[in-house]
Amino acid sequence: MTNDLDVPVLIAGGGAAGLTASTLLSRMGVDSLLVTADPAPSVLPRAHLLNQRAMEIMRDIGLAEDVYATGTPAAQMAYSAWYVGLAGESPDHGRRVARIESWGAGGDSPEWRAASAERPANLPQSRLEPRLRARAEELAPGRVRFHHELTAFTQDTGGVTADVTDHTTGARLRVRARYLLGCDGGRTVGPALGIAFEGVRDVARMVTFHLSGDLSRWARDPDVLIRWLWLPDLGTGGVLVPLGPRRWGPDSEEWAFHLHYPAADGRALDEASVRADLRAALGPAADAVTVRGISRWSLEGVVAERFRDGRVFLLGDAAHRHPPPGGLGLTSAMHDAQNLTWKLAAVLHGHAGEGLLESYAAERRPVAAAGVRRALDSTRNHLAIHAHFGGGPQAGPAENWRRARRLWSDAPEDRAARRAFLRTVAAQSMEFDELGVEFGYVYDQGAVVPDGTPVPHNPDPVRIHQPAARPGHPLPHAWLTDPDGERLPVARLLSPGRFLLIAGEDGHAWCAAAEKAAARTGLPLDAVRIGHLDGDYLDPRSTWTRWRGHGPAGAVLVRPDRFVAWRAASAGANPVERLASTLDALLARRATR
Repeated sequence: MTNDLDVPVLIAGGGAAGLTASTLLSRMGVDSLLVTADPAPSVLPRAHLLNQRAMEIMRDIGLAEDVYATGTPAAQMAYSAWYVGLAGESPDHGRRVARIESWGAGGDSPEWRAASAERPANLPQSRLEPRLRARAEELAPGRVRFHHELTAFTQDTGGVTADVTDHTTGARLRVRARYLLGCDGGRTVGPALGIAFEGVRDVARMVTFHLSGDLSRWARDPDVLIRWLWLPDLGTGGVLVPLGPRRWGPDSEEWAFHLHYPAADGRALDEASVRADLRAALGPAADAVTVRGISRWSLEGVVAERFRDGRVFLLGDAAHRHPPPGGLGLTSAMHDAQNLTWKLAAVLHGHAGEGLLESYAAERRPVAAAGVRRALDSTRNHLAIHAHFGGGPQAGPAENWRRARRLWSDAPEDRAARRAFLRTVAAQSMEFDELGVEFGYVYDQGAVVPDGTPVPHNPDPVRIHQPAARPGHPLPHAWLTDPDGERLPVARLLSPGRFLLIAGEDGHAWCAAAEKAAARTGLPLDAVRIGHLDGDYLDPRSTWTRWRGHGPAGAVLVRPDRFVAWRAASAGANPVERLASTLDALLARRATR
């Protein structure tokens, strides 16, 4: 049987992972076909937080300004807060009992500004994914096909052969691809390969309500993005998040409300029960909203036992599923795509050997597993916060209210309870101030060439991002000045799919070596000199000079995904030979010298 279509890369799944992979591959000149059984992007809000690294990816594919313009203004995502209920007869309904700065005060804190030129953003997936789809279709016309389901596939030493069904017409399509990316949330590709998940399942059942209406009378704090509600009348917790789309904060026209249920609680599956619980949770505010949709999902923290099987790779929820705290699930899916696509492009364009692809799992699986552990830790701390409020459904409303009122009581006997509660809330900075987790993660092995230097000391790897231009580390952020006196971040020196050698002010020999390497092999490699007094770009505040870790004649090599691949302290002997050997090792290819 002949193939109906031959493509280098077949992508199964049209969520954030698949659409990001499609756009990045197109930007690097790689043809791909994306198929998904869904007729359109999801209308459910689902995840919404985009960290700084995710926004760097949005910048790469040309969507950053659109996301910033349509997402939550920075000032209205500066805090998260805890409340007792939302609305009700008691004057204590809606009382705020704690608040914590979040995401670097919307990206405005010095630490977050020092990490990246991009600030965090907030846009629900129901509005992000249509934008990703439109961009993917613009870059690859006819190659993004919704309502097309991957029904079966086989692989051999040369590629993957897949059967795809067009659910609109009923037609069947046979596709031959060099590689298959499983971005389908674990529905088809992973199970077909027998890849199991490892980790914690059924932590809780969640019911999400998509609401429209005016809640400004009750959700009053304009700088709070996520409202964590303790609901004494139900003895459980809820989460209220504004969804915009035109106004944000208290004036938001749409909202997501999440209700927590124990894993074994059958009420979560009953339509009448969850609607009754929603009304009880919102109190009088329930009359101000309309339920637009209800979805149910299980809170879990799991990682696939392997991310690769031959010519098939798993990305996003097909490879790892995070609990919501920290918003790591959506962003990690994008990071997977960023990591894998440049490697696929290098292999498909003949610049790297197949061995380079082994580094995808070596790099991404440990990072994903660490992120899942972090999200589970944050979830457990949320449960500890809940425990300070009340005794749960079995305690009854009166007892739950009595316990909750201790948290703002002036009575001496309640002081210890309030202090313990505030200490537990402060610990939630592990979720809302985890810059080291979001931006500072390091690839200890994979497509990097170590330079023998010790790991920089970091007293708090969760909250602190310690910049370093050391192999395996993310490219440190620095503001530079170009020859025309214009200001730009060092990250903008990289173009999609291209390597960048950054030499010191006296690193002319490294730049010449890079030029020879690019000319000899066709590798997409650029080279610049950066110095505080001399260079192609100036480092006016010596920020890059502080982090580069080499002298004026040294250099670092940066991968297309903005991770440092290699570093030389100085020029040394024969930089042409040394750079060529480095590239051969990095790209798993035969010697090109």
